[in-house]
Amino acid sequence: MSAQTYKVLNPATGQIVEEFPVATDDEVQQALDAAQTSYETWSQTDIADRAVIVNRIAEIFAERADELGRIMTTEMGKPLSEAVGEAEFCKDIFEYFATEGPTLAADQEIKSLSGGKAVVQKRPIGPLLGIMPWNFPLYQVARFAAPNLMLGNTIILKHAESCPRSALAIQEIFDQAGVPTGVYNNLFATHDQISTIIEDPRIQGVSLTGSERAGAIIGEQAGRNLKKAVLELGGSDPFVVLDSQDIAGIAETAWGFRIDNTGQACNSNKRMIVMEDIYDEFVAELTKRAEGLQPGDPLKEEAGTFAPMSSRKAAEDLHAQVQDAVAKGATLHAGGVLHEGPAAYYSPAVLTGVTKEMRAYYEELFGPVAVVYKVSDDDEALALANDTVYGLGGSVHSEDVQRAEKVAMGLQSGMASVNAASAESAEMPFGGVKRSGFGRELGPLGMDEFVNKRLYYISE
Repeated sequence: MSAQTYKVLNPATGQIVEEFPVATDDEVQQALDAAQTSYETWSQTDIADRAVIVNRIAEIFAERADELGRIMTTEMGKPLSEAVGEAEFCKDIFEYFATEGPTLAADQEIKSLSGGKAVVQKRPIGPLLGIMPWNFPLYQVARFAAPNLMLGNTIILKHAESCPRSALAIQEIFDQAGVPTGVYNNLFATHDQISTIIEDPRIQGVSLTGSERAGAIIGEQAGRNLKKAVLELGGSDPFVVLDSQDIAGIAETAWGFRIDNTGQACNSNKRMIVMEDIYDEFVAELTKRAEGLQPGDPLKEEAGTFAPMSSRKAAEDLHAQVQDAVAKGATLHAGGVLHEGPAAYYSPAVLTGVTKEMRAYYEELFGPVAVVYKVSDDDEALALANDTVYGLGGSVHSEDVQRAEKVAMGLQSGMASVNAASAESAEMPFGGVKRSGFGRELGPLGMDEFVNKRLYYISE
């Protein structure tokens, strides 16, 4: 069903703050016209000049970080300090591509065995459609927009229906930075209008970050219309602990990463796989961190409190997954309380004893639930880590780096880390395999997706 309005519904209160009408069909056509018309000039603008504008975008994200943080907290419940940090991370992303982009997009001469000079050129391909989610309202847009603005592509951006203020703020920042009219077009489109945009011959590619279900729909539409697609979908990333001399410390790392963004991150450590000799102590340490937490105001972040999830439905869906596991024999050590509505508070939880008969074994738990599994050796740990339809990221932890590397090398994932929960920075490519999608964002590979790698040959 297509959205009728875009609305700010504060998950800490369950109350609607503001509503915005969806785009008209005429406005959709105007956005398509603008993206195509502006492409003719933006693609011909020198990349050094584009870099000046992209760098100014970075500066404005930093200047407006506090304001942007409050917008995100009100829209989707993100703790304010994390929201401000997200805005600052966007600054890093735009700055990285402004600085490194000209080199990453430079011509690459290749060896010619037939004489003459052969060069691979990286050229823009045209207007793109970006479909972005609610869980990181600024960061998700930044990692799509920054490299493509540098390349000379133009963008139509359809944001999540629950994040209209964030969407408008991004448009304001781009306008303030000097992005020419039509190069970046925020559009409050409906689902039906998304299909129309993908079908339009002016659109040359589509990038979606979202659910597995959404990815299947958009991937099918893009394929039917012969459009390049990048899909960043769900994840059920393993966090494998082979051994540790500081169990409290590794538990703190695991817990902090799991509840970041209230557990609503694609690459969160949704399955903690721990060796049996340290398992009990590890679970006890997690339980200590989950016990006694109370719902709190995400704008205040008082000690001993937790933030709401993004919506009441998200909290109810997570609760149903946990209750299914408990009903079938899993142990809930702490948390797992769905608090009274209409707010979206769900107590951060620790869950063990999950088996294949439970939804929690195969489904992504998109919220603050730490699921811990016990294993007896490295082979069992790796087999369990790979027993998922997803393949976004994963990490392996051990005092013996070579031991951890051996297991990490076997992970079926787009990203793997050793003795780090993840590797997240502007220069690190992000993306997965299997049902976590395909394509990469950020880093050098982020400028290697929506690009015409044109062969340019000059005969002797």
